[in-house]
Amino acid sequence: MAFRGTAHKFGAHVDTDQIIPARYLNMSDPQELAAHVMEDADATFAGRVQAGDIVVADVNFGCGSSREHAPISIKAAGVSCIVAKSFARIFFRNSINLGLPVVECPEAVEATDEGDTLQVDLSAGTVTNMTKERSFTAKPYEPFMLELLDAGGLVEYTKRRLQAASR
Repeated sequence: MAFRGTAHKFGAHVDTDQIIPARYLNMSDPQELAAHVMEDADATFAGRVQAGDIVVADVNFGCGSSREHAPISIKAAGVSCIVAKSFARIFFRNSINLGLPVVECPEAVEATDEGDTLQVDLSAGTVTNMTKERSFTAKPYEPFMLELLDAGGLVEYTKRRLQAASR
C-alpha cells in the first residue's frame, strides 16, 4: 500500500481542536467536517489540500481530546496519510480504526519542506521525498494492519470478516 502526494507541513503539538475546532463538533457529515479541517492551525488548508496529499507534522500530532472527528475530517479532506515525528496514542489508534494511515518517521519530517512531493510505502516502511531524492525508513505495517487500512478501517474490516465467515 503506497501513497504519493504533496506535503503540507505543521508544527509540534497540533491538537484535535486545531485539527477540527470544537465549534464544528455538532456536525457528523465527513464532507462538512472536511471543509473546516485544520482551520485553526492553517485557515487556508481546506481550500488547498488535494486528494492524495500528505500531512507532515512534528511531535505529538493529534494530542488533546480523543474525538474521532479529527481523523475523519482529515481523511474526508482527501489526505492519503500523515507522517509525523510522533502521534498522540489515541489519535494514532483512532486514525487506524478509521482507515487513515499514520507513519512515524522523524528523519523524513526533518527533511521535508512544505510543497515537497512524498511517497509513502506502508508495506516497505519507507518515506521517500521525491523532490529531494531522499528515502527514509519507518516501521512497516504488519499484514493485519494493512488489511484493516485497505478495508477502510475497523468497521469495514469487521463487515468483510463477518461476510466471509457467513459463506
